[in-house]
Amino acid sequence: MLNYNSKPLLFALVFIHSLFSSSQGQLLVGFYSQTCPTAESIVHSVVDENFKRDPGNPAVLLRLQFHDCFVKGCDGSILINNGAEGERGARGNLGVGGYEIIEEAKKMLESVCPGVVSCADIVALAARDAVSLVNGQFYEVPTGRRDGRVSSKSLAANLPDVDDSIQLLKSRFQQKGLSDRDLVLLSGGAHTIGLTACFFMQKRLYNFTPSGGSDPSIDPGFLRELKANCPFNGDPNVKIPLDPVTEFKFDDQVFVNIKNGFAVIASDARLYDDNNTRQILESYIGSGQNFLADFAKAMVKMGKIGVKTGSQGEIRRVCSNVN
Repeated sequence: MLNYNSKPLLFALVFIHSLFSSSQGQLLVGFYSQTCPTAESIVHSVVDENFKRDPGNPAVLLRLQFHDCFVKGCDGSILINNGAEGERGARGNLGVGGYEIIEEAKKMLESVCPGVVSCADIVALAARDAVSLVNGQFYEVPTGRRDGRVSSKSLAANLPDVDDSIQLLKSRFQQKGLSDRDLVLLSGGAHTIGLTACFFMQKRLYNFTPSGGSDPSIDPGFLRELKANCPFNGDPNVKIPLDPVTEFKFDDQVFVNIKNGFAVIASDARLYDDNNTRQILESYIGSGQNFLADFAKAMVKMGKIGVKTGSQGEIRRVCSNVN
């Protein structure tokens, strides 16, 4: 006998399966299209307004996502403000900022869609919008992350460090499922914008391993300039551009700088110490759109590290505190 209700039943089963799959751990582009349709536009508006106030904010938001994802995965744990023993207190997180921008976006979202959009997703969306505002490529961000409840300084001990060797940098990225190409893009390439504190320059300028003195890879004239800007005391409040040539533009100039001995921080210079990372770096010089497109792919890949979805974690009402 023909069952006239078979098609509606099949559709219902597919719909239920889709909802179940989403709840069990799948990030999706447009995850909030039904539950909070204006989520991405709200985040964009906040990022845009803060960019107008300070053109340095895109680099701050980009760095924030990197430092969040490299600890317990992209779960917004770096946003939790739980004192000196929290994630924010780790040496590698000194100078990380943008927290107030994420809170501003969260407050607006809570007024429209309370308890729906995670802080971890706001971080990922804000980084994307920040990059696109300074000549980077706009890319789709899969969303559906949930927020972690744990933030500990000890868990941030293995963050990539400016003074790591290239072997250690490669190892730290491999542990997160990221390739040498991702290392070049997300470490060196991301430094096309932003500032670094003199605090992170001291070993490279004055006590470089193994023989002391300065990193021999630094162009002599540039070394004098760096030392003039960053004297031996390493004042953490003094900051210099990571790419002095095109400081506020997302482009491949930072790779040109590294090749020619004008890398500002040691970890960027180390990309030229390894045959594979050197070849990858040089392939992006003058590549234009190829660099921008591959950087976008690397950001999406990084944004999936250790995500919490479905019934894991929570949706924080305030990003700096667990519920």
